Amino acid sequence: MKGNGPLAGIRIIEVGHMLAGPYCGLLLADMGAELIKVEPPEGDIARKVSPHFIGPHNAYFASLNRNKKSVVLDLASSEGRAQLQSLAATSHALITNLRPSAIKKLGLTYASLKECNPKIVCVALTGYGLEGPYSEAPAYDYVIQALTGVMALTGDPSSPPTKAGYSAVDNSAGIMAAMGLLAKIVEGRGGQVDVAMYDVMMSQLNYLAGASLNAGETVERLANSSHPYMVPAQIFPTKDGWLTLFITHDKFWQKFCTEIGRPEWASDPVFATMAARRENRSRVLAAIGEVLMQAGAAEWVRRLAPLGIVVSEVGTLAQALEGDLAKSRDLVVPLGDAKSGLRAVGAPVKFDGFSPGYGMPPLLDEHHQEVLGKAIA
Repeated sequence: MKGNGPLAGIRIIEVGHMLAGPYCGLLLADMGAELIKVEPPEGDIARKVSPHFIGPHNAYFASLNRNKKSVVLDLASSEGRAQLQSLAATSHALITNLRPSAIKKLGLTYASLKECNPKIVCVALTGYGLEGPYSEAPAYDYVIQALTGVMALTGDPSSPPTKAGYSAVDNSAGIMAAMGLLAKIVEGRGGQVDVAMYDVMMSQLNYLAGASLNAGETVERLANSSHPYMVPAQIFPTKDGWLTLFITHDKFWQKFCTEIGRPEWASDPVFATMAARRENRSRVLAAIGEVLMQAGAAEWVRRLAPLGIVVSEVGTLAQALEGDLAKSRDLVVPLGDAKSGLRAVGAPVKFDGFSPGYGMPPLLDEHHQEVLGKAIA
């Protein structure tokens, strides 16, 4: 680490696998916390998920587990549970994203650990909650997107329901778990934190849920990723590539009309206001689409962006990773020294006076002696 980091001195145990729990731990480790990753004898399944290996390191695992220390404990054994309790006695928090029955059986709850450390914060990151009639139902990112309506809201109306192109549920739940953990640490009291992936995604549907609850609105998919209330706010095909155009205020609409050679639209009652454009959505979008087909996406960005209009080409992940914006934010970073060949996306939260060091992901049980010796001493 370059500097101590805002979470220096905070020790957190992670008993997680795959994505949600490890992503939560990753965020905290990047902020300077000491992250002890407790793995079963066979290791986190994420060590084998991706077909891509850089030396001994799996690319999937590496993307979620830098700056952590790995310790193998068999929590199904009395010895393993005793070692976990020794770790818990010197730790501020524990994160887990196992099934609720496993969390309770393996002693990963506040009720199980409070005797050895009454101030420990235990975060259970599950599908549907630590308790309740649905707690043991299988939960994966795909299923939560299906159950909450996210899939039904995504994609073209003429196509099947579509999942988000990345693990939106797992990542969002990991962020919420980190927030809940830090809130309890700030409070200064130990306790149980219950974060359900289902709850997180329902919360993120905020204004759409509000429209359904308070106005009985049936929220449906719209073509070309259109916003339900703002027009134009969607993607458009152009002469060369796709363009994202998002106009929220009428003053930007007026600038847009002038630049594209349709100044009359700024005063036409069908086009002039946000309410009018929403009311006449089909007609407005058809007219805009016809104009935008006259040039390529890059050309429209060159013309419209300087006017303050929110506009962008639709690019690929590879283009984003190699682009100037990512470089300006120091977002693509090497893990360990540059010789390792491992790269990752860097920390999304920046702090004055602190830059995280990006260490290698741990080999399985790499820190057993260091961590357990420290905990038992």
